[in-house]
Amino acid sequence: MSNESSSGFSHLNESGQPAMVDISGKQDTYRIAVAESRVYLPEPVRAQFTGQDIQTRKGGVFQTAIIAGIMAAKKTPELIPLCHTLLLDGCDLQIQLEGEEAIIRCTVKTNGKTGVEMEALTGASVAALTIYDMCKALTQEMIIRETKLISKTGGKHDYHK
Repeated sequence: MSNESSSGFSHLNESGQPAMVDISGKQDTYRIAVAESRVYLPEPVRAQFTGQDIQTRKGGVFQTAIIAGIMAAKKTPELIPLCHTLLLDGCDLQIQLEGEEAIIRCTVKTNGKTGVEMEALTGASVAALTIYDMCKALTQEMIIRETKLISKTGGKHDYHK
């Protein structure tokens, strides 16, 4: 059975029903994906920064968000129904305060038959949600502005934003 419906969507079979893409015929390749999320932090949140993080009773906000993002990248197939389970070779999550925004960048690597862009996007997204969760006692005016794929390499179609 084909991986692609006549509509061109890879997660629909020929009958138009949801299906996991069959990657059994693909060769392993080294793959990297980078995703980014941005979180607007209003002044009450930014005022709490000392150095590069906010320290709370629960721990450092950015430090906790990094751990949450890495955990989320590893759990992506449990969250996104048609994602393949992948062995991740690496997941690096960086968070920096730039002006009024926290910039989250998640880089995920694997050697496999399918890409890791969903893992990178999930890691960046959950890190953004974790920042929101840890700072919501100060204000609910934070805005998760955008989550986007920056690049992916190693598959049939590379992408660079």
